[in-house]
Amino acid sequence: MDQETFNLSIRKFLKMVGVNSQREIEQAVQRSLQAGKLKGTETFPAKVTLEIPLLGVRVPFDGDIKLQ
Repeated sequence: MDQETFNLSIRKFLKMVGVNSQREIEQAVQRSLQAGKLKGTETFPAKVTLEIPLLGVRVPFDGDIKLQ
């Protein structure tokens, strides 16, 4: 195994997940604000699950997203 290739691959994957997840969350919040479903002061729970079936990995991550 090439450790440098491995680490770069993980970082690339995590960057892609982070950037795309942030965009999806921002768009969903914007749509909900425009539709009147949110006031803009909410805090809501969020959950992401990392799955790597070949390695038997399934790890949930929970947190909160605050709008104010």
